[in-house]
Amino acid sequence: MAALTERKGLKVPVSGDISSLVPYPPGKPIEELERELGIKGSIKLASNENPLGPSSKAVEAIAGALNNLHRYPDGSCFYLKEKLAGRLGVSSGEIILGNGSNEIIELLIRAYLRRGDEAVMADPSFAVYPIVVKSVGATAVTVPLREMRHDLREMSRAVNKNTRVVFIANPNNPTGTIITSREFEEFMGSVPEECIVCVDEAYFEFVRSKEYPGTLEYVKAGRPVVLLRTFSKVYGLAGLRIGYGVAHPELVDYMNRVRQPFNVNSLAQAAAMAALDDSDHLKRTVENNREGLVYLYGEIAALGFKYVPTEANFFLVKVGDGKKVYEDLLKKGVIVRPMAGYNMPEYIRVSVGLPEENRRFIEALADVARPR
Repeated sequence: MAALTERKGLKVPVSGDISSLVPYPPGKPIEELERELGIKGSIKLASNENPLGPSSKAVEAIAGALNNLHRYPDGSCFYLKEKLAGRLGVSSGEIILGNGSNEIIELLIRAYLRRGDEAVMADPSFAVYPIVVKSVGATAVTVPLREMRHDLREMSRAVNKNTRVVFIANPNNPTGTIITSREFEEFMGSVPEECIVCVDEAYFEFVRSKEYPGTLEYVKAGRPVVLLRTFSKVYGLAGLRIGYGVAHPELVDYMNRVRQPFNVNSLAQAAAMAALDDSDHLKRTVENNREGLVYLYGEIAALGFKYVPTEANFFLVKVGDGKKVYEDLLKKGVIVRPMAGYNMPEYIRVSVGLPEENRRFIEALADVARPR
């Protein structure tokens, strides 16, 4: 018998759809990066998080829910659904809650895509879309961005008899750009009724443009639209993983059939309920983002770098060798996101931080990079 310490490759077969996937690349914990680089007091501007943190009301609600951790969470998210339904003007049967809006993407794909089916999406866009589509043996059909924006006309041309879902991230991640009401209306007029359009509005609350589509109205009109939103960004609850979808009750019903019981934990539900009631925290977050962008745009332009204007809480900066600039910034304790993995090697993606964090990023960028 071979010693237990001898490790050998397993002979267990795995689906080719799974073996060909490239996992989503998570970043290292800040503490580990600091240990490896021998630095302290680093700042993270890489993951589009809320630099103000969560609402104090949400934190209080979490504390109040701790004594009930021996109980299973409300498997239907009854009270949170009721509150969201009242805010959005829909029925609770049109809302589904998930372990982040990521999970709802997976539920939609599991419910409606099979081998041989196709899903159309922009490239680059949210990295999770193609991963989950390929995991069920379906085909991810990607359409290049046009001037950093979704090319909805080309995406509509990519839709065929095998297309079951179209993904639109609005604002788009990683570019921060949006599609307009007119563009979306034209697109919806070209898509077959049996094709589901999933509009991912994770950064919805940061949008200032008056041309932003009223996607919710398409749901209310009974169109096969799945609208995704999250508590991870503007509400600062990324660590609790909670998001929601709004869609026709039939779509919600089928997604619920493949949803795991108790998929949203009790602390997340309590925090989300409280966060919805803290309008002051939301306003402060949006204002911090607006003021931060004004400052960062001005300073980056003064340094001679080009950037992509955003409607979200992050934006792209063209720095030349994005990987090298990322590594050099890291040595100064400033963590951003290199974009080579999105086939944009000249760019870094920067989240808007607190005023002092934004200033530190600009000082570090001026030290490590020069415009090209």
